[in-house]
Amino acid sequence: MSETSTVVRTGEQEWQALKTPGVSIKVLRADKATGESTTLLRFDAGATFPAHIHPAGEEIFVIAGDFKVGPEHLRSGDYLYTPPAGKHAASTDNGCLVLVTLRKPVEILVDD
Repeated sequence: MSETSTVVRTGEQEWQALKTPGVSIKVLRADKATGESTTLLRFDAGATFPAHIHPAGEEIFVIAGDFKVGPEHLRSGDYLYTPPAGKHAASTDNGCLVLVTLRKPVEILVDD
């Protein structure tokens, strides 16, 4: 069976708030069987996403703004690949818009 092309008109989609204050999402693609996804994430100025692990890695492209991911401070146009089992938190000083591609969902790390 072959896949079909999918067009997502993000301008016609509403932002969905995540449980994390100041962070919202637009899902571009989600495969429930594999856990793969491609999303747009929008962080308000000062927003922080908690520490998490990427079981199968992550790709990030910063479309606009500044984005701190672990020790990296990314800016508009920057790309970051996190390998499988990579752990980090994420935040922004001034707000940002990022494209995120995952092969499996993130797992939030809980302090003991």
